[in-house]
Order: sequence, then C-alpha cells, then structure tokens
Amino acid sequence: MGIEIERKFLVNHEKWEQINKPAGTHYAQGYLLADNGRSVRVRIAEKEAWLNLKCKSTNLTRAEFEYEIPLEDGKVILAAFTSTGTEKIRYRIQYAGNTWEVDVFLGQNQGLIVAEIELDSEDQVFESPDWVGREVTDDGRYTNAALAKVPYNAWF
Repeated sequence: MGIEIERKFLVNHEKWEQINKPAGTHYAQGYLLADNGRSVRVRIAEKEAWLNLKCKSTNLTRAEFEYEIPLEDGKVILAAFTSTGTEKIRYRIQYAGNTWEVDVFLGQNQGLIVAEIELDSEDQVFESPDWVGREVTDDGRYTNAALAKVPYNAWF
C-alpha cells in the first residue's frame, strides 16, 4: 500500500506565466467512485493509463493504490464507466529540492491552476516558489474528484 502526503496551493497566474516551464503532460481522468474521502479513477496521460484508488486518512495523508493498465483498456473504462472527470495539463517543476506538480485545468475547470507538493511527513518543512499562493489543502472543493462533480466555473 502506498501513502500519499500532499499539500495543495493555488497558483498566482501572472507569476506562473512569467516562468520558464518544461513541457507539460495532458491528463484526462474519470471517476468510477468519488465520495466520503474515497475515490476510484482511471487516468490517461498520452500513451499510458492507470487505475487509481485513494482513501483519505487525514487532511494531508491518504492511502493510495495505483496500477498501470493497458492504454486501450483505460480509454474504454474512461468512455464507458465514468460520467464525471477532469482534464488538465500537468507540469513538474523542480524547486529547492522538491518536485511541484502544477495542474493547469481545462474544460469546465479552466482558469484554475493548482500546485501540489508530495512530502515524506506531514510536518516536513519546504520552500515555496514565489508563484505559489494560498494553501487549499483543507478545502475539499479543490480535489480532482470534487472538481469532476462541481467544476470550478460553476462556483461563480
């Protein structure tokens, strides 16, 4: 069983646009289950697909199981078994010894940019880039599963 310890932050759009970024990866994902801190999703990233299961333990920590599946199976599962999902471009940025995953959302969530950092412990100290803004780890609306149900553009 894997454990994911993650903190999530909003991104300052102006500062984000000014930095030199590596190429991003397009992700499409759909949810088979998303409730009560649990989720089962299928995710496709270009030529790879995964089945992912998560269960919340604390606000920062979740049990996580992820299994690579054949791409064609992932496409069928996404199309036939999911009714909600998200689409985004993910950038992996190295900063001060850590990897930040920055998701620039598309579709119904366009306009939302979220940065995540995975940690080794809940109390790990880290340095944030200047484009990282307000922390939203404790705000469940910003989880991908929640954004699949109630998209960012429906908040306003």
